[in-house]
Amino acid sequence: MIVGVPKEIKPQENRVGLVPAGARALVGRGHRVLVEKGAGLGSGIPDAEYIAAGATMVDSADEVWGDAGLIWKVKEPIAPEYGKIRADQILYTYLHLAPDRPQTDALLASNCVAIAYETIEVDGKLPLLTPMSEVAGRLSIQAGARSLEKHAGGRGVLLGGVPGVAPGKVTVIGGGIVGQNAMAMAVGLGADVTVLDINLDVLRDIDGRYRGSVKTVFSNAGNLAASIAEADLVIGAVLIPGAKAPHLIKRAHLSDMKPGAVLVDVAVDQGGCAETTRPTTHAEPTYLVDGVVHYCVANMPGAVARTSTFALNNATLRYGMMLADLGWERALDAAPELVPGVNVAHGAVTYGAVAEAHGLPLQNLR
Repeated sequence: MIVGVPKEIKPQENRVGLVPAGARALVGRGHRVLVEKGAGLGSGIPDAEYIAAGATMVDSADEVWGDAGLIWKVKEPIAPEYGKIRADQILYTYLHLAPDRPQTDALLASNCVAIAYETIEVDGKLPLLTPMSEVAGRLSIQAGARSLEKHAGGRGVLLGGVPGVAPGKVTVIGGGIVGQNAMAMAVGLGADVTVLDINLDVLRDIDGRYRGSVKTVFSNAGNLAASIAEADLVIGAVLIPGAKAPHLIKRAHLSDMKPGAVLVDVAVDQGGCAETTRPTTHAEPTYLVDGVVHYCVANMPGAVARTSTFALNNATLRYGMMLADLGWERALDAAPELVPGVNVAHGAVTYGAVAEAHGLPLQNLR
């Protein structure tokens, strides 16, 4: 199969879909790998490394999209790429379709097979989402700490405090992978950390692990409102796989928050967990609503592109090689966990949460 790796064109997206080691593995199995020139530069990977791995460098994205049967990306295609997608082409990338009707319609119109990293599921876990959730969770505290600085519009609070001055208060909404990594970073900085979740087993695990250095609170409307009001930094780490994130943080909550408090909504790719969330970029990452700084960058891991690229490839390579070796239908037979990864196939929505989000009919693959 011809595997294509185009350069990412989403603003400030510096990751690349495939690293040279992955290209070498594919070439060794008889596949041809086309990489757009400069695709890896944002992750510190020069073209020469791809060439040494046996990949073919091409001058334009049109050549990649036009010749490849499997397109291997990081982020969802955006409008300039919609017309490049071909019927029967396999698109293997993050998609986040539930809050994105234009992309959903474009994929349906293309008759491609679109496989979303974020909905491939193994024993209730999301192995291709996990590495970027780890990165985003850790970055959320770095981004929040910077946004709390006075020159950035924040309260002027140092999360770790200093002797004689209390540390900043961090509220993490959601105890999943993002939340766990945010907590680890916040505790490491010496912040006063509270986590909310609806799963008591998750809260028990966190309580046992941190031995009281993280306060665990059951998430209900009253506890959520109180925790948000007390916080200097709120991390939105809510995930419903493949579906739009619930708007747990209402605009009315903002009036109870401290002026200059910060909200980092890591759920922005799935529509955000705050009513006031809208996607931002690394170039202009924040905006102010009712005195609260919102950090809502839709591709947070792109800020640390080299780390993110290699972490992502560690997770995506196995299934990508199966898709190249077997084609998508036989790959689903060999690895049933790929089935929920297929969000769109041949003009039909094949993932329930996407169909529900857009009011579209669902076609079951199995």
